[in-house]
Amino acid sequence: MADKYDVVVIGAGPAGMTAALYASRANLKLAMLDRGIYGGQMNNTAEIENYPGFKSILGPDLSEEMYQSSTQFGAEYVYGTVESVTVDSDGIKHIQTDQGELTAPAVIIATGSESRKLGVIGEEEFSGKGVSYCAVCDGAFYKDRDVAVIGGGDSAIEEGMYLANLAKSVTVIHRRDQLRAQKILQSRAFANKNMHFVWDTVATEILGTDRKITGLKLHNKKTGEDSQMDIDGVFIYVGANPMTESFTDLGITNEAGWIPTNDRMETNIPGIYAIGDVRDKTLRQITTAVGDAGIAGQEVFSYISSLNDKELVK
Repeated sequence: MADKYDVVVIGAGPAGMTAALYASRANLKLAMLDRGIYGGQMNNTAEIENYPGFKSILGPDLSEEMYQSSTQFGAEYVYGTVESVTVDSDGIKHIQTDQGELTAPAVIIATGSESRKLGVIGEEEFSGKGVSYCAVCDGAFYKDRDVAVIGGGDSAIEEGMYLANLAKSVTVIHRRDQLRAQKILQSRAFANKNMHFVWDTVATEILGTDRKITGLKLHNKKTGEDSQMDIDGVFIYVGANPMTESFTDLGITNEAGWIPTNDRMETNIPGIYAIGDVRDKTLRQITTAVGDAGIAGQEVFSYISSLNDKELVK
């Protein structure tokens, strides 16, 4: 038998936890559903410097602070992997998970995104054997060794600087001739003696033995020159893909898989909202995630209230 709620929040990152805080504080019966530990990508972030109220805070610490806030008004934390979401003729949403079914008139999708793969030879083969997408998770394995970081955005440079405190050297490989990261991050990176930069270059293959990687094959896009770099590990930060596979049948995603919403966080299905990194938007940060969530938490209360008013009229 399905567990019934007023609202189910799918995802327990900063967006999901904030939505749970707002909606449960409005006295809605709420389940916050996630397939893993709360916090999302914050748990893989060494240091956060751009969240108001903290000059600097470790990602896992901010996750814990948010979780304590999100559950203080009765929100239930539920483990499970979403397999499908359907809507019946009465507008009730049925969330099928590997642990059972949950139902609610309203759903807030806050599943976020995941690291995009390079798609080159050797990437899948050496995943966990020298190929990583999380410096905080795996950086300690490369103490006093040579590593490469592929990418030029905020994540690549932030994680590169984290690695520079552990590794012998960090080489940033970027396909353009300048970084996309914030200027303050660029200044810090260029000033770090352990960090080096290779411009206009893409990795074409990850090389290694049965147990570990040994190097990268590189191609310079401007000169056409091919080369090879000896390294012990590679950390990949080339963007993200939305985690929306469970929702494609609902018809709420765009061609790229992101979920468009209006300024009330409403999708094209009444009672289904999308917030945080899974939304189709330009800036994906913790601050924008919690902003989305505050709006959705209030809007879902209004939506449930309108349903209750209709029942009273009947």
